[in-house]
Amino acid sequence: MSELVTGEAVALELRPARLPSRALAVLLDLVAAMAVYVAVTIALVVSTASLDEAAQTALSIAAFVLVLVGGPIAVETLSHGRSLGKMACGLRVVRDDGGPIRFRHALVRGLIGVIEILMTFGIVACIASFVSARGRRLGDVFAGTLVVRERIPVTRTGFVPPPPPWLAGRFSGLDLSAVPDGLWLAVRQYLTRMQQLDPQVGWSMAERLASDLAERTGAPVPQDVPPAAYLAAVVQERQAREARRAFGNDVAQATASASASVSVAAPAPAPAPATNGPVGTGEAPAAGNAQAAGSTPAGSAPPVRAPEVVSEPSGGERRPAQSPAASAGERPGTGFVPPA
Repeated sequence: MSELVTGEAVALELRPARLPSRALAVLLDLVAAMAVYVAVTIALVVSTASLDEAAQTALSIAAFVLVLVGGPIAVETLSHGRSLGKMACGLRVVRDDGGPIRFRHALVRGLIGVIEILMTFGIVACIASFVSARGRRLGDVFAGTLVVRERIPVTRTGFVPPPPPWLAGRFSGLDLSAVPDGLWLAVRQYLTRMQQLDPQVGWSMAERLASDLAERTGAPVPQDVPPAAYLAAVVQERQAREARRAFGNDVAQATASASASVSVAAPAPAPAPATNGPVGTGEAPAAGNAQAAGSTPAGSAPPVRAPEVVSEPSGGERRPAQSPAASAGERPGTGFVPPA
């Protein structure tokens, strides 16, 4: 698996192509190029029969260079790394960072390919592919490219949990330019696998990653924010900035709203029944009332329930009851619980 990371801290699951598939693709490309070269040569012989031998030789050399050298360069440039043989084998030429190739990449690959493929019958290219860890030939090394497989089995990607709603927009002022891609990838991998880790181990990993991230950004981690929630909030802030830069503010705001709605799981409170009789007696409203069934009288408000109180075992001070999440030091709905 190729270890390529984009600006959004997403690991690209690119599989480098190996020698058998690349050799088959090159063979198909050579067959197609030779067929075109033969057709062009026949057309030149017929059309230049009246010229002298030197002119015919010059035209033959020009046809060879244009078809067998310039043809593959033009095809890879226009198709962004997908020649006829590579399309048949499900391959593509990409840059080292995973982006599409340009003319200069195709030019370097084509010129060096004349030496290591055409002049040496592919022997140099095979040796270089065997030696390289990612199966690259000399043209790929000098051009900074990589041939990858496009037809790979679909795998389930890890889900990055959204941060708590009360952290939305809190880290919008952080400077994230000094954070390296390796640290972003480590944070993302932790967030996708933190539910599978031991609580103590996961908490220590989150603290270490949060400390590294705070050191790169120049701002300390807030004391009231758990480290895992801090990591999720900063990752979401980076992704929102990338979306805003690429698609505009509207798409970025819609993405942030969708992420915040996923993390909110509390249902809305049900409306209290409006009756004029005593609560719990089942009596109907009085006949003198002109209110319809299920409506609330004007100027009245639903009764507010007093908070439940519990008394201390000693019988002294009374205080409101707290939920287990609040007693554990967690705000409601965060999903990032510290280990017990």
